[in-house]
Amino acid sequence: MRVTFWGTRGSIATPGPETVVFGGDTSCVAIAGRDPGHLVILDAGTGLRRLGNTLPEGIGRIDLLLSHLHLDHILGLGFFAPFFREDLSVTIWAPPSRTPLLDRLSRYLSPPLFPVRLRDVSSQLHLRDAGPEPISSGEFTISAASIIHPDTALGYRIEGSDAVVAYLPDHEPALSPRFPTLRGWTSGAAIASDVDLLIHDGQYRPEEYADHVGWGHSSATDSVAFADLVAARTLALFHHDPGHDDAAVAELTRRARAASHGTRVMAAKQGSTITLGH
Repeated sequence: MRVTFWGTRGSIATPGPETVVFGGDTSCVAIAGRDPGHLVILDAGTGLRRLGNTLPEGIGRIDLLLSHLHLDHILGLGFFAPFFREDLSVTIWAPPSRTPLLDRLSRYLSPPLFPVRLRDVSSQLHLRDAGPEPISSGEFTISAASIIHPDTALGYRIEGSDAVVAYLPDHEPALSPRFPTLRGWTSGAAIASDVDLLIHDGQYRPEEYADHVGWGHSSATDSVAFADLVAARTLALFHHDPGHDDAAVAELTRRARAASHGTRVMAAKQGSTITLGH
């Protein structure tokens, strides 16, 4: 299983010389397995544009998993060039709602906010609500669960034959009734338990989090406590604050490592790939 970070920033894209190490594009992660024709994509932030521009022709099927529909997680949809490949099948999964997914996404992908409508793409497009039942897609089993974040948001668990990844990019487990002492009472713990790689919101320094309680994001130290609680082998801090330059992210990561009680801690870097399993 290969995990590639195409966008690691939260809230708003922040390209520039001060973010070249950890990246300035917003949330987008790709997971590839043994099948060269299938790709799982987590979120459609601005990083999706770069991914689309380098997508191999051999990929014929994509599962695109949206954690939620805040703009920083869907802005790349309008710039995903492979949508206009007739030979490509794309299934977009998103949190369930009484409003059809096409209507929700069309609030952005339609005039006057965008010149092209989602219904105009030429690929084979399928829109699905991610429910409580696991999704079997090729070699992967994908599970979704609601997590603590304003508006409806999901975390995802992607299980392959040789590795497991959990993706909780916008998550505030510190608001759970008994965090961080009991898995059963902690938001997101069920889908993140015992994973090889946990990609988790680590936006704030501890002192910053005190002024942002309830905003739906975590301090890096709370992210580490969550990773230790669920026994994740590696934690990739994600959703870097747009106000944090590379030096700030590096310092935040050092502090997070010092707080860990067994989990390996790193900061997600745009453009980097992690290989899991054999």
